[in-house]
Amino acid sequence: MDKIKVLVVDDSAVIRQVMTEIIQGDSALVLDAAVADPIFAMKRMEIRWPDVIVLDVEMPRMDGITFLKKIMSERPTPVVMCSTLTAAGTETAMQAMAAGAIDIITKPKIGAKLGLLEENKRILSVIKCAAKARNLDQLRITKRTALVSAPAKKLTADAILDKATSAMKETTEQIVAIGTSTGGTQALEVVLTALPRVCPGIVVVQHMPEKFTAAFANRLNGICEVEVREAKNNERLLPGLVLIAPGGKHMTLKRSGAFYIVEVRDGPPVNRHKPSVDVLFRSVAKSAGKNALGIIMTGMGDDGARGLLEMHEVGSKTVGQNEATSIVYGMPKEAVKMGGVDEEVDLDAIAGKIMNFYR
Repeated sequence: MDKIKVLVVDDSAVIRQVMTEIIQGDSALVLDAAVADPIFAMKRMEIRWPDVIVLDVEMPRMDGITFLKKIMSERPTPVVMCSTLTAAGTETAMQAMAAGAIDIITKPKIGAKLGLLEENKRILSVIKCAAKARNLDQLRITKRTALVSAPAKKLTADAILDKATSAMKETTEQIVAIGTSTGGTQALEVVLTALPRVCPGIVVVQHMPEKFTAAFANRLNGICEVEVREAKNNERLLPGLVLIAPGGKHMTLKRSGAFYIVEVRDGPPVNRHKPSVDVLFRSVAKSAGKNALGIIMTGMGDDGARGLLEMHEVGSKTVGQNEATSIVYGMPKEAVKMGGVDEEVDLDAIAGKIMNFYR
């Protein structure tokens, strides 16, 4: 099996040395080169194109965000940003995500060498995850998903959901539940910017750590006709409103009379994620049934597959993003294998499916 070729672009000789040690310590990776700025990187890329680029932001001659946009417009390639400026929720992190970065590694402001060495396993996982990304050219720069640390035991949504279930009642309220992971920030932008202001209420789980989701929601709110915000506990889901599960918390849907509200709660990671798509989807199955549309999009692993199957079994419509347009065809693939997907469609067709469901 071919090794993953990694190009490191960072003006710090210390960081280049550390990243070289980390990459060369894994048999699945090979260091293509470690260079000081994007100009040197472009010369190296003329010789051989890397599978993954680890990219700093602050560099001489050309900054990392400008270089990222150049890469995505000319030859889209998995890029992992690595900078002190890309801490969770920062404007720079949002710019990198919007430009097409697959993931972000935050360099410690003090003791960067030791800090990165301590994050050795996570850095390797992020690079390997990025290497699995596919079809970046379908998103380009306008169109990261944080790796969540895995606990020793992989829990199911039963660890979060209430044990008691109640019979569903008829209601005219319709809701859409979306679950996504790697490549999801770009994919969600494609879907949500295509929706008109009058559309069903939407609940979203995007695998992200704490502090990223609020900034992500705010950025989407500024470019969408629909209202987008980070969900708050006991908030009512209204038509034209998109609620995104806060990073580091689970989100569930619950009936309140004839309406739907979201509950934001703590708890252990489910399927190694918090928030978990399975937790959301299974709560939607219990509370909304045939009044709901479930959509599973690009992402690694199988989070959401069982929940989507449960939605399907209670009469919800279910849609999966197809392989051709998924950055990582993992979660949709598992949902299809389980039999929970009614239909697979292109990314740019998902907004239309939402509106057809609403009509």
